[in-house]
Amino acid sequence: MTNEFMVTYDDIVEAREIIKGVAKVTPLEHSRTLSEMSGNNVFLKLENMQTTGSFKIRGAYNKIHHLTEEEKRKGVVASSAGNHAQGVAYASSLMNIDSTIFMPIFTPPSKIVATRNYGANVVLYGESYDEAFKKAMEFTDKNKKTFIHPFNDPYVIAGQGTIGIEIYEQLKDVDAVVVPIGGGGLISGIAIALKHLKKDVKIIGVEAEGAQSMKLSVERNEIVPLVNLNTIADGIAVKIPGPLTFELVKVYVDRLVTVTDEEISRAMYLLLTRGKIVAEPAGAVSLAAIISGKIGLRGKNVVALISGGNVDYGLLGQVLEKGLIEERMMTKVILLIPDKPGSLKKILTYLSERQVNVHDIFVERTSKDIPAGMARIILWVNTLGNESIREIDEFLKKENIDHKIED
Repeated sequence: MTNEFMVTYDDIVEAREIIKGVAKVTPLEHSRTLSEMSGNNVFLKLENMQTTGSFKIRGAYNKIHHLTEEEKRKGVVASSAGNHAQGVAYASSLMNIDSTIFMPIFTPPSKIVATRNYGANVVLYGESYDEAFKKAMEFTDKNKKTFIHPFNDPYVIAGQGTIGIEIYEQLKDVDAVVVPIGGGGLISGIAIALKHLKKDVKIIGVEAEGAQSMKLSVERNEIVPLVNLNTIADGIAVKIPGPLTFELVKVYVDRLVTVTDEEISRAMYLLLTRGKIVAEPAGAVSLAAIISGKIGLRGKNVVALISGGNVDYGLLGQVLEKGLIEERMMTKVILLIPDKPGSLKKILTYLSERQVNVHDIFVERTSKDIPAGMARIILWVNTLGNESIREIDEFLKKENIDHKIED
């Protein structure tokens, strides 16, 4: 490594040799459906299929590999919302190094369990990454261990940059690569690699609207700490960019955009239902930017980096149901019927005969607006789309059943 403020293409080439056999060369898959939806030729770089479920193993392993034998003996420390934690824990276990990981208390349980399963000592502290980071630094200093920074480190950046070499080898006529930004280590490495290999390639960074620390910092030409973070994309919820990544992004990244949580959720749903790909919110922001038209390109070969797939299963269920509702494959039917045996049976029989599955059913009798002797039935049903919903509406009207079908 030339110096602490410089990461070169040669550093990335070296990192590629170091992580060979540890990190996978992940697939680059073309999506016809997403291409048609976006007006671009869309390819998905599937780092969700990487060892530990995200790209983080690349940078973590490269960094730990370069530690001195004394540093390795004393052990390493990291702070993370989940993916960096797993990368450091796994890399450490491969080299028989002790690791202690500080994670925010609201980290999805699946990420906590996975990190522990890789052999790390997990400490839950703080409500955000930044609070966990400060505690981890205190622990590091007190115990004279080595802190493995998740993004503001040359070796970490070089490790992440190996993705850029892979993308070029898999798609030499790539026009643009869209990359999630948390602290900026991932996009810095990828940009350095790709700008060396193909100078005219566009590198577009994507942040969550509720965590746009890098975009604000670049716009003001100074690092701007955020006071609050508000996004489902916990993997890129970072209040303060690193000094190194901030400078690299200013030099190598062509454009920074933000996406809303609604757009992220939509992208996760499309990946799941159209591509059978499980992506966490942070891993889906790149596609969210492409689908929403925010990258400002048409008719280009565009790569969306799907950076991770370690999603909280409760959130994934919400995303799936929300997407089904938006596509009219699930809807809410509210009925007011006589509260007596057989009243509901006819309706349920009709629905079952038309392959309409009842997902949930709720009964209310005691609200002020429900007449005595009547019951309000709330049905969440899985349908076959708008035509199916129209048929249900016509049936209920024909039977003179007081009802409402929500849009």
